[in-house]
Amino acid sequence: MLVKHRRVDEGFVLGHIGDSRTYRVRKGALKQLTKNHSLVQDQIDHGILTQEQARDHSMKNVIFRAGGVEENLALDLTNGEIYPGDIFLLCSDGLTDMIEDDLILQVLISVGDLSQKAEKLIELANSAGGGDNITVVHSEIQ
Repeated sequence: MLVKHRRVDEGFVLGHIGDSRTYRVRKGALKQLTKNHSLVQDQIDHGILTQEQARDHSMKNVIFRAGGVEENLALDLTNGEIYPGDIFLLCSDGLTDMIEDDLILQVLISVGDLSQKAEKLIELANSAGGGDNITVVHSEIQ
């Protein structure tokens, strides 16, 4: 996953592949900016599975696209505007498989600095079972 920040008036560009996710918090609302490249996500997109069914699906870790698999990567590119106060969160499925988006949002908009929020997210994911590696990288636009 790659996030390139330019000046605030120029916005952001995000290149994504795999099942890690990027979210943005703006004005108290969490928005998932990337979509997993997985078998389960494909089944959700085609109406075969619901989000609830996908959460515990036995094939949720089957990925269609990932780094290191093919020589030429097909990245999904996303761009958009950046506003002061926006928070960007890049995280592995070790976080998102363990805690719901609502709880992620609560932590990100809570009082405290970014490092405290990252530690809290990791602590919550570990408390929920910590079944996979947990990566959390985030930044706040000033």
